[in-house]
Amino acid sequence: MNRPVVCIVGRPNVGKSTLFNKIVGKRIAITEDSPGVTRDRIYSEAEWLNRYFILIDTGGLEPESEEIIPMNIKRQVEMAIDTADVILFVVDGREGVTATDMEIANILRRSGKEILLVCNKVDTHKVSDKVFEFYELGIGNPIPISAEQSLGIGDLLDEVIKHFPEDKEKDLDEDIVKISVIGKPNVGKSSLINNILGEERVIVTDIPGTTRDAIDTYVTFENEKYIFIDTAGLRRKRSIYKNVERYSVVRTLTAIDRSDLCILVIDGTEGVTEQDTKIAGYAHEKGKGIIIAVNKWDIVEKETNTYWEFEKNIKSKLSFITYAPIVFISAKTGKRVNKLLELIKVVNNNYNLRISTGVLNDIINEAVILNQPPSDKGVRLKIYYGTQVAVRPPKFLIFINKKELMHFSYQRYLENQIRQYFGFEGVPIQFEFREKGD
Repeated sequence: MNRPVVCIVGRPNVGKSTLFNKIVGKRIAITEDSPGVTRDRIYSEAEWLNRYFILIDTGGLEPESEEIIPMNIKRQVEMAIDTADVILFVVDGREGVTATDMEIANILRRSGKEILLVCNKVDTHKVSDKVFEFYELGIGNPIPISAEQSLGIGDLLDEVIKHFPEDKEKDLDEDIVKISVIGKPNVGKSSLINNILGEERVIVTDIPGTTRDAIDTYVTFENEKYIFIDTAGLRRKRSIYKNVERYSVVRTLTAIDRSDLCILVIDGTEGVTEQDTKIAGYAHEKGKGIIIAVNKWDIVEKETNTYWEFEKNIKSKLSFITYAPIVFISAKTGKRVNKLLELIKVVNNNYNLRISTGVLNDIINEAVILNQPPSDKGVRLKIYYGTQVAVRPPKFLIFINKKELMHFSYQRYLENQIRQYFGFEGVPIQFEFREKGD
């Protein structure tokens, strides 16, 4: 990513995520009036006056806390600061300077990066006396804004782009493949991404629900570029009792919507659960490529047929996505993670595969000869011809004499015949049937 990187930093509940959402123009980061809502680094592309950059939202920084989540947040913030070209240090203009602000200012000064002091929650054009207190931080002139009311954000962004390195503003690769890592909480989604990336990109703890937002990670593998989207685990609805967790479910579904492929991570010590089925069903309905990764395989007690029995169980419970390849991995040790990366390449190629009309009709005609179409009241289904009308996922338009005669079983038969010749491993196949003359 050859873009300038802008990182938003500050203590909890000063309005960092609200500012992030205002700048990127959409509600990506979770915002709620409670401290510690944003935990991981949230990335998004942003633009101001035709200057493009990557914006990072970070969790609220509490440098002196020794609790596990704040300590992990601190490490994430430090990593974000290290990658940033410009840092937006956000403070609360209503409260004035706090001891935590002073500690963060000391950390930022040592980074040697370009720092802009952003004084948020200044809701009128008249600057209060508390704003002038922030000069004692030694960061520079405080820039008064109200992220909530969109006051002063244009002036802030004018200052931001002045500090961009000139060699970091090339066009984004629009063809980059987006992959969401999905599954119920605590199955190892974040650990998998960390293993792929080779660094602690997202917070990993044994506390279920640590990842609340969908987080983008840029990865290059064998000269191919990918965006991996780590998502919060989907809980059963009756378990979702906090607004933040409700937002997280929306983020997960939105992450699936904007992805090309999905890696469904299943806990090898538990097997397929009801939540796994629902998540897979949503990805299937949205026409996404799917790979099933059975994680924690290193700690599963194995007997002679454990592998085959587990695979058989998956295909039985997830019978609607039998096209999805299954790989048994350990995100912790890295076992077969390379195999997973190779499968991503295969599935992505299948996701973009196009069959010529001539070849498709040869397959259909052969299928009809081998297995006559169904009939009803003396009228037999006739298939005139078909053509592929889309990729990502592959979609076929089939012209027939009567839609009512196309039974689901025969549609499945046609799909199997197409897969017999072209595989389409990991990819759903969609059909549209149209009566001749429609």
